[in-house]
Amino acid sequence: MDIKTLCLGILSLGDATGYEIKKMVAEGSLSLFSEASYGSIYPALGKLMEQGLVTCRAMAQDKRPDKKVYSLTEAGRGELTRSLRKDPDPDKNRSEFLAAILFCESVAPERVTTLIQDRIVEHEEKIVALEGLLAGEMTPASRFVVEYGIATQKAALKFLQSHQGSLVGAAAKSAANELKEVDTPAAK
Repeated sequence: MDIKTLCLGILSLGDATGYEIKKMVAEGSLSLFSEASYGSIYPALGKLMEQGLVTCRAMAQDKRPDKKVYSLTEAGRGELTRSLRKDPDPDKNRSEFLAAILFCESVAPERVTTLIQDRIVEHEEKIVALEGLLAGEMTPASRFVVEYGIATQKAALKFLQSHQGSLVGAAAKSAANELKEVDTPAAK
């Protein structure tokens, strides 16, 4: 989903500041499918305002600059509906972790163990964070998205826990073969 549609969707839930939108994307259920930054959110909101899809009003704050609160217009609601009628692109699963694991036989088994253990901790932390979101009030759709995220994190965690031994073993075997080749002079 492009950042403009994401902003329209968030604003369909209620008025929000750019900071609140970023927080929802970074920490809320939206973190499961977006990595939008301030550097992409604010330009998107500016374009949406230019197109008349979003309005902005300034709210005074004590001893701080006014904050900008964005609202969805009727035209914005219509654009969101049109955007959501399109089929979503297939999910993308790009992972630096998986790229590193693909070549794990080129590093020490200890490094492979560290990579897997660090990833296990990341999954455990994400599960706890997502389960924490379930404690608050949310729409049925938001609950579905969070529970889906929990299920995917748990599946990845279970897979790592059950397969880490074979992967570390393969790295150890590769390291042993490399030592054997170094110790054995090449036949002439």
